[in-house]
Amino acid sequence: MPAPFEYERATSVDQAIGLLERLGSSARLVAGGHSLLPMMKLRLANFEYLIDINDLHSELGYIQLGADVVRIGAMTRHRELLESDELAAVFPIFRDAERVIADPIVRNRGTLGGSLCQADPSEDLSAVCTTLDASCVIRGPGGAERIVSMEEFHVGPYETAVADNEILVEIRIPVKDAQKTSSAYAKVERRAGDWAVVSAGAAVWLEGGRFADARVGLAAVGPNTTGIPEISAALRGHEPGEDMYELAGAIAARSCDPATDLRGSADYKRHLANELTRRTLRTAVERARS
Repeated sequence: MPAPFEYERATSVDQAIGLLERLGSSARLVAGGHSLLPMMKLRLANFEYLIDINDLHSELGYIQLGADVVRIGAMTRHRELLESDELAAVFPIFRDAERVIADPIVRNRGTLGGSLCQADPSEDLSAVCTTLDASCVIRGPGGAERIVSMEEFHVGPYETAVADNEILVEIRIPVKDAQKTSSAYAKVERRAGDWAVVSAGAAVWLEGGRFADARVGLAAVGPNTTGIPEISAALRGHEPGEDMYELAGAIAARSCDPATDLRGSADYKRHLANELTRRTLRTAVERARS
């Protein structure tokens, strides 16, 4: 059972921010609640106030595709990300990830913003957003907004750059110019819908049959989801092929910092980082070429 708490229900972003400003660090926002509530039941997290923001879906639940950027509201639910054909056409990595996230009950209620703000090192959508070089829009009192990268957003395990009186309102993903582009996601899990033992996402941009750019993001191999700039630098200008995938996999394995736990040894996780990096790059390139 969780510790006692007071319950508030916000009907607008401004009201939610006002409640956060008044209540301070004793309050926590709850959307889907599938990560927060189990932690509260185990008393790993205790808050005096819970602010329910489910009524904000009409304001913050959207997927907007532009020529230069894709904007996704923080209250967009997993099911909406999974079922959006328009989003899958631009970034198929989202559909890949959503197919292996939990179960339909969780996907019907859980949100993109809630997943990112939980800041679990094994979280799937954090790895997706890291792979796609996403930025997070954070709003505070008076409507003031600031934009931070995924690297800046996650400052530690279960800790983000969102202040006590702020709320994540939107995720922005750049749409880069390229002749051919695509992405992919894969993870190893102990059972269907579980947290990742290791997961990897890859996004590629091809020009003239060569890598104009490539990005890889890993989850469950360190204190936060991890982007690997060294892979991007190593692949740019080269023609995709098994030698490049092997190089990227080797870089991923030596760049991550996994811990031995109940899900596997550190060496096993490095092996998975290598293998999944190669698989996702190969799939992304095949999709881009087709």
